[in-house]
Amino acid sequence: MEEKHEYFTFTKSFILDSEKRFRTKLINSLAGIRQVALVGTKSSAGVENLAIFNSLIHLGAHPPLLGLISRPDTVSRDTLENIIDNGKYTLNFINRKWMKDAHQTSARYAKEVSEFSATDFSSEYIGDCSAPFVKEAEIKIEMKLQQILDIEINNTKLLIGSVEWIQVPTERFTEDGLVNHHDLLLSGGLDAYYSAEMIAQLEYAKP
Repeated sequence: MEEKHEYFTFTKSFILDSEKRFRTKLINSLAGIRQVALVGTKSSAGVENLAIFNSLIHLGAHPPLLGLISRPDTVSRDTLENIIDNGKYTLNFINRKWMKDAHQTSARYAKEVSEFSATDFSSEYIGDCSAPFVKEAEIKIEMKLQQILDIEINNTKLLIGSVEWIQVPTERFTEDGLVNHHDLLLSGGLDAYYSAEMIAQLEYAKP
């Protein structure tokens, strides 16, 4: 027997006319579940900054590049400014148990206030990376800014960075290069969070 469903339908005109927060949450969550990346930066004044992003994009492995979408800089964007000023930043993937602290980094703190001091996260410095890592993160990635692309249609920016260094727990890594994200924190929008479950690893598909 065919299963029956009820549906909501939204026209473009309805979406554009809807209340801003509703529209933002609808389209943000429509994109599906994404990796939560806590982006660590430091200002020119030496203030550590930590911000949650759910827009991490794989751009290629040869060379290894990852992208982040930065929202319009019509207001102060500390993470964007710090990356432009210093060129280095970190990506930190955390266990789902850190959900509330991760969410708290989305609050609009004054530029001189570090999100590390407003949460239970601790900063740490590894090697010669000038940007702070999250000590509690299970996966840590050092990034170097390579290019910024302006997306004119909505005034966002695509930050393209090269992967300079990676730290992955041995239990999350397989010999063929796979990184397992099981139980890491994922985002389904502005305030909805999920955790990852690995279903299977399949062989390379051939005709």
